[in-house]
Amino acid sequence: MDPAVGLYASFCIAVVIAFVGGRPGMISAATGAMALLMVTLVRDHGLQYLLAATLLTGVIQFLFGVCKVGVVMRFVSKSVMTGFVNALAILIFLAQLPELNLALGGVTWITYAMVAAGLGIIYLLPRVTKAVPSPLVCIIGLTLVAVFLNLDVRTVGDLGKLPTSLPMFLWPEVPLDFKTLAIILPYSISLAVVGLLESLMTAQIVDELTDTKSDKNKECRGQGIANFIAGLFGGMAGCAMIGQSIINVKSGGRTRLSTLAAGVFLLIMILVLGKWVSQIPMAALVAVMFMVSIGTFSWASLKNLAVHPKTTSTVMLATVITVVATHNLAIGVLVGVLLSALFFARKVAQIIRVTSRLEGETRIYEVRGQVFFASAGDFTNAFDFKEALAKVVIDVSHAHFWDLTSVGALDMVILKFRREGAEVEILGMNEATATIVDKLGEADKSGALERMLDH
Repeated sequence: MDPAVGLYASFCIAVVIAFVGGRPGMISAATGAMALLMVTLVRDHGLQYLLAATLLTGVIQFLFGVCKVGVVMRFVSKSVMTGFVNALAILIFLAQLPELNLALGGVTWITYAMVAAGLGIIYLLPRVTKAVPSPLVCIIGLTLVAVFLNLDVRTVGDLGKLPTSLPMFLWPEVPLDFKTLAIILPYSISLAVVGLLESLMTAQIVDELTDTKSDKNKECRGQGIANFIAGLFGGMAGCAMIGQSIINVKSGGRTRLSTLAAGVFLLIMILVLGKWVSQIPMAALVAVMFMVSIGTFSWASLKNLAVHPKTTSTVMLATVITVVATHNLAIGVLVGVLLSALFFARKVAQIIRVTSRLEGETRIYEVRGQVFFASAGDFTNAFDFKEALAKVVIDVSHAHFWDLTSVGALDMVILKFRREGAEVEILGMNEATATIVDKLGEADKSGALERMLDH
């Protein structure tokens, strides 16, 4: 596609999100992760269907925000966040390596020297003054050196031609029927989910960097509004950009004004300063992105591998490996969240404990812990159904039953004891457990659970 599709989207999204977003200081624009999901749609149906999908993506994200899906961030563990950040740092670093490939035209020892000089400016200048962001000095300084010395290095202009006109209102030229909806809906749902996931993860990182809180549900609605407007002006769907957001925050940007400035200055650079922008050496941008990669990576996580629990380290490493292998941050985060859930379920399931004592012909079982799908088997195996008893009392005062599987296990225990001729009584059931047992229990059909609910 024409580079204008991404550049116009970046301008529109950054400007709009500055007003309607929920995380001040975070930069949103067109991203590679979102572009990855559009390839098949553009190949098979063209740009107009992409614009229609972008509009629908905005609507879906806005509805997600209205439904308050921002709360899903509570289910993303610290280890997944660390893996997400580390994987992103690795991807940013790897993305710069082609620019240092000697087999690539225009890459010489001068390129390596400029990258080294750029890193020197970035890390040494703050020791002298922080009045001006060192990455900006790096870019301007190396550009001036390359231009005045007429150095043979690759520049931004070598990557493609910048647009020369303002974005215009453009309603997608597609039929407004169910056939079009069937084509774009799967892509729009994927774009909406991936875009919100990356935006919420980035917002969480910026929250930690700035020690402030953000409105995740407002951010969801804001992303939807921004993408819808971007689609109306010939842009693709986008989301938060962690690299640019970190550059912004570490350069001192904290407010919505910094986000607005990023979008406005992008358009100025394209339309007014395009001639100068095209002369920026790629080596200067590589140096800046190396800085972002180094600053993004959680170096403490390497030391913590020997200290943290194995499950925590496994989740972090699995997230990193998946993201780096697929180049898809959403898939990596999904794998990390699923592993976290499985390890948590396994850990909680091991806490359940069933003890018993015999009083005459009555066996009293005392259950402690959480009974759910992962621990229901251990709960059932704790009872001796072959023992000749007149009555069995099951005390669940210190237990909680969570799901259909746990209620089914309780039903099975009651029915097995009854088949052996023992009377079953349940004690201490809390209100929440009683509610789910009353709703899902099967043994109650013959009155066995009716008495237990009274207790």
